[in-house]
Amino acid sequence: MPVDLNNERPLAWDSATLDADTKAMLDNLQPNILRAHVREHLSVLFVRFNDVAEGRAFLRWVASTKMKSARKHMQEVRDFAAGRSRGTPYVGIGISKAGYRDLGHSVEDVRKFGDPVFRDGMKRRIAEVNDPPVEEWERAYQREIHAVILIGDAEAEPVERLREEILGELPESARLLGEERGQGMRNPAGDGIEHFGYVDGRSQPLFLKDEVDKEPKKHWDPAFPLGNVLVPDPFAPNPARHHGSYLVFRKLEQNVRAFKEIERDLADNLGLSGVDRDRAGAMLVGRFKDGTPVTLKPKPGGGPVVNDFTFDGDDGSKCPFSGHVRKTNPRSFGREVLMARRGQTYGERTDDPWDDSPPENRPSGEVGLLFMAFNSSLLGQFEFTQQSWANNPDFEVPATGHDPVIGQGDRDVKVAFPKAWGKPELSAPQAQVAQTVTMKGGEYFFAPSLAYLRNL
Repeated sequence: MPVDLNNERPLAWDSATLDADTKAMLDNLQPNILRAHVREHLSVLFVRFNDVAEGRAFLRWVASTKMKSARKHMQEVRDFAAGRSRGTPYVGIGISKAGYRDLGHSVEDVRKFGDPVFRDGMKRRIAEVNDPPVEEWERAYQREIHAVILIGDAEAEPVERLREEILGELPESARLLGEERGQGMRNPAGDGIEHFGYVDGRSQPLFLKDEVDKEPKKHWDPAFPLGNVLVPDPFAPNPARHHGSYLVFRKLEQNVRAFKEIERDLADNLGLSGVDRDRAGAMLVGRFKDGTPVTLKPKPGGGPVVNDFTFDGDDGSKCPFSGHVRKTNPRSFGREVLMARRGQTYGERTDDPWDDSPPENRPSGEVGLLFMAFNSSLLGQFEFTQQSWANNPDFEVPATGHDPVIGQGDRDVKVAFPKAWGKPELSAPQAQVAQTVTMKGGEYFFAPSLAYLRNL
């Protein structure tokens, strides 16, 4: 029988009573979808095929010799936690609409994908999410990408070795259009951060019981049904057992210097002094640098990163409605919209992102985020979040402004900020902060089942 994707209970993947259909699903599902794989070092290869037989043979070889299943990955995580063994590297594959056509699937075949956004491709969705024109994207993304190959591990050497092996098997008829290199960044506490210096990736939908059981759930339940991220793979031998996920990839360049200038100027405009100056950036992001939610506390500190909270009772005098984490996860509603984010930072820098160095010492480009997220609906999750929440100056209440981090589009609405934490007095209306994150290119992919890839 088909796997129940709408079951609200988190999946006990290692249960002795796990049914055969669910086992088959996990044995044929790519890793990194239901549970994040370690990707401290990451290579992202963008490939174009030009020969049906050779393209199929190449993907079949990668899937059969270099890729493990989601269940194998989960077993490795359990063994590592028990001190028994280290896991193996991650290899993932995504195929674009154009890639499926180049692999021999007809137009009618591609219509079997239920998501119209995937069937369009990212270049045709610019207006919906206010992306820059394609001619402004980096060259690799302007071209027709057929597949993305992700190679990740905790160490650099296994990634480099696998990269060379995979590229060595790329047929002469194919082309490597481009490559991105990601490398994780951590603050002194060991938490993963992004280039603006803030703890990142903490609030995620969780699908597996062993992960959910570790989380406090007094206010916010991180458990989500499989249907938030999985859909049947239409071209697999048995779509009832073989699943995949829509993958959005976007290269987002961050102007760190400009963002730090914005933090400084906002603190000045609000008359903030001493440790209270940190609240300027926290109001933009929704968390302090160490991950402390500004809706809970007026200053950072107090232990591990908190995720068990909602914005209930906060009228915007603690965390503004435009705060990034509030815009993209209101928590009191919209749970079905949340994506499984699996991004990684890119770019080299000589400063420490978490320190108090002045803005002029920060990079103004060439660093950022390789944004990646798995969805069961690109239309209802990624594009909805970007268009209806992040880019909408009237969400969640009128005249709150764009998301200061990822919002795109004309910022005509003036906004106000609380002058003191939790107090009703607001600043005079002022222009929204300038956009400091620039989309440099990307594509929509489908991460197919291993059953499909190994049967090409």
